[in-house]
Amino acid sequence: MKHDNIDHQHIWHPYTTLPPHYPNLRVKSAEGAEILLSDGRRLVDGMASWWSAIHGYNHPVLNKAVVTQLQSMAHVMFGGLTHAPAENLAKQLLAMLPPPLECLFYADSGSIAVEVALKMAIQYWRSGAQPKPHKSRVATIRYGYHGDTFATMALSDPENGMHRIFRDCYRTPLIAEAPITRDKNDWFSDPARDDSDIADMARLLESHHEEIAAVILEPICQGAGGMRFYSPVFLRKLRALCDQYEILLIFDEIATGFGRTGKLFALEHTEQDGTMVIPDILCLGKALTGGYMTLAVTVTTRHIAERISESGPLMHGPTFMGNPLACSVASASLQVLSERPWQDEVGQIEHHFRETLMPLADSPYVREARVLGAIGVIETRDPIDLAEATPFFVKRGVWLRPFGHLLYAMPPYCISPESLRQLTDAMADWVEAHT
Repeated sequence: MKHDNIDHQHIWHPYTTLPPHYPNLRVKSAEGAEILLSDGRRLVDGMASWWSAIHGYNHPVLNKAVVTQLQSMAHVMFGGLTHAPAENLAKQLLAMLPPPLECLFYADSGSIAVEVALKMAIQYWRSGAQPKPHKSRVATIRYGYHGDTFATMALSDPENGMHRIFRDCYRTPLIAEAPITRDKNDWFSDPARDDSDIADMARLLESHHEEIAAVILEPICQGAGGMRFYSPVFLRKLRALCDQYEILLIFDEIATGFGRTGKLFALEHTEQDGTMVIPDILCLGKALTGGYMTLAVTVTTRHIAERISESGPLMHGPTFMGNPLACSVASASLQVLSERPWQDEVGQIEHHFRETLMPLADSPYVREARVLGAIGVIETRDPIDLAEATPFFVKRGVWLRPFGHLLYAMPPYCISPESLRQLTDAMADWVEAHT
């Protein structure tokens, strides 16, 4: 049986039918910011493997970390055992994270990290000297995306999200209107807009705070739910509301952590007058391992961890929790990040995106153009046909994966100016072809 028949007839790919409506491209190898197809074509990768391969592919330091770790053990159960890779990674993360975030749970994917965060929040209110078990609901904002498992897909937008078909299978969260999209140059320029942004969430929390365990959202940048950027002022006001109504605040930084928005963590955009918004629980993933292996982490405060533990164990334990290979390559990735001028690299990507993508907003085909850090987004007025878009971009030597109304790029930080130009030229060609 031919390889392409095996793939086409037997292997499900993300968010597709089986068999798919169009063939998948076969990859032979990847290097730096390029993907080499088996037929010899090279593609500039504008996706960084769904935003995770921040250092590019086949990185010698990350490769060495995997090979070295293989010499001792690929995996050992984390229940009742520990090991140096997990401990070393914890030290690095704790040095990066703002206090009082200091208690880590290693998950095996971003979705699971969010599931664990929700468990933490609910168990927190069922613990302690004066438990409040009635606080068991979760609130969020529209246009969010937090994963594909059951609890996480419930948090996605019920109308515009990817999980509408399952709406009757889970308890719907309380959903407030999302803040409007705003360019970072306008984040602190309109107090009236700031008050309007938070008004719906304020009403929701006032009405339902006695039953809400936590509010969860993606800080500053909403990812797969719409690629929307909003003002840090919203988060500062939300933190105050959560404190007022005794509600935990969860930040999902699976997509934004480790530099993607121009800050090490997106929450750092909230810094003002020497203070910044710190969530009670933080979820990290994707770029944690530099795109090499699946690993995520849920981080919380000592207070929350100790109160949860008063009621017994946190009942979650993935088989591959704390996987030594993943922890080792994550440590290497964080070391590489600390040693490379990633702020300059992301800043140069942002500057280029602003020069080349923002003017495309003048096209009648485009609803809005948005840029933040190493994220460039074109929101179109009509849905993008992936079957048309894929060969269009491959012909131009780039790999982009639009969805819905969104044509966007989130390349590896190491991308060269020439390759970056090739990406944005291809995006401009698409807009021109549909104008």
